[in-house]
Amino acid sequence: MSLLASTAAAALPVTAWTIHAVWMVRRLRAARRDPLTGLWTRDAFTRRARRLLRDKRAVVVLADVDHFKQINDTHGHGAGDALLKAVAARLAHGTAPGGVAGRLGGDEFAAVVVDRDGTMADRLHTLARVLARPVDTAPEVHTTVSLGWVRAADHPGEDLSALLRRADEAMYAAKRSDRPGPRRARLGRLLGSVAGRRPGRRGAA
Repeated sequence: MSLLASTAAAALPVTAWTIHAVWMVRRLRAARRDPLTGLWTRDAFTRRARRLLRDKRAVVVLADVDHFKQINDTHGHGAGDALLKAVAARLAHGTAPGGVAGRLGGDEFAAVVVDRDGTMADRLHTLARVLARPVDTAPEVHTTVSLGWVRAADHPGEDLSALLRRADEAMYAAKRSDRPGPRRARLGRLLGSVAGRRPGRRGAA
């Protein structure tokens, strides 16, 4: 066997292993992303969120589409999926740069972002309005998105699960207020210090 042939034969296993490794990496990355929205899945979000919470300026945000079941029932699951995709994209954009956003399940989303310049309240008021805009692919769907958020620094020593529970309680208080987006966001912040959780909700592990 010539030297060239021997070299080529030896390279084949290496090339095959490289292709397999690249394929595995891509599969692992895809598994960490929600297939519908492209946001991080719950586990992947949790890992990244915990790192951000090491910064005392971190803010934990929960977002929930109002009357989502009614939207599916009235307009169909295609319209519901389009709405979820839009909410996910807007949430990811609204908590960038440096934040992390994930889909916890159904129509519930979460984010952790570091409030480096102290403008998080204004940013979330704006985000509440943006989230309530109609979707281009489903203009007939009109809804709002309730936000609840809490500053990690207000609750020293609490982990991600505890902070999500507080944000969850704040979000549902905002939802019960039945007010427009900016006021909902503000109410969600004011009640972010409320202890406890709404029965049946699950925080991240």
